[in-house]
Parts: sequence; C-alpha cells; structure tokens
Amino acid sequence: QVQLVESGGGLVQAGGSLRLSCAASTRTFSSATMGWFRQAPGKEREFVAAIRWSGGATYIADSVKGRFTISRDSAKNTVHLQMNSLKPEDTAVYYCAAARTGDWGPRMKFISVYDYWGQGTQVSVSS
Repeated sequence: QVQLVESGGGLVQAGGSLRLSCAASTRTFSSATMGWFRQAPGKEREFVAAIRWSGGATYIADSVKGRFTISRDSAKNTVHLQMNSLKPEDTAVYYCAAARTGDWGPRMKFISVYDYWGQGTQVSVSS
C-alpha cells in the first residue's frame, strides 16, 4: 500500500509559478512510476506528467511541455511538479498517482495504469 500526500497548491496570477510536491509513504517494490494528473471543473481528469523512480525518465503532456517539469527526490520519496508561466486554463485540482507497473511510454498517460492516488491539491490561476 502506498499513501500519497500532495502539497504546494494555491492561488497565483497568470505568468506566475508554483511547485507541487507529492510525498509517498513508501517506494521500494510498491511503485515504479509517479504521475501527476489534473481535473478542472466539468472536465475529465487529464495526464500532466510522469517520472520513473529508477533512472528518472520523464514524460510530459504536450499541453504543458516547456512550462512544467517533473522531478524526484529519491531520498525523500518525494516527487515535484514545477509549474511556470501558469495560465488560467491550468486551474484545476492536481492529483499525484503511483503505478506499480514497470512499463513506460505513452500508456503512462492513462488513469487506469495507476494504482494509488492522492487526495489532490487545488491550483487556481487568475487572469
């Protein structure tokens, strides 16, 4: 079982930055990949970014590529999502997720791949 706790959300003006963090209760043998998703009001949950614990390979959604980066701190079992040049359309609840699978690639953007989810943190971007 993996417990995930997100932090770092808040209200920011357009063009600003936020850094989200996701602390995992355990990593060894429990999850191979960590991901970030977001869900705006009235919309489906969508993939944002993913990172492998081993090696640190990353996969970023086209909608945020060049503005968002994902990183990990293996010593602290923590994953970060650095969000720069934020836009009002980035407003959403952001969720951290963990996947046990060792697979990688475009399939990591699918919700069904992930086994554990955090409670989410709100990000609001004003124009």
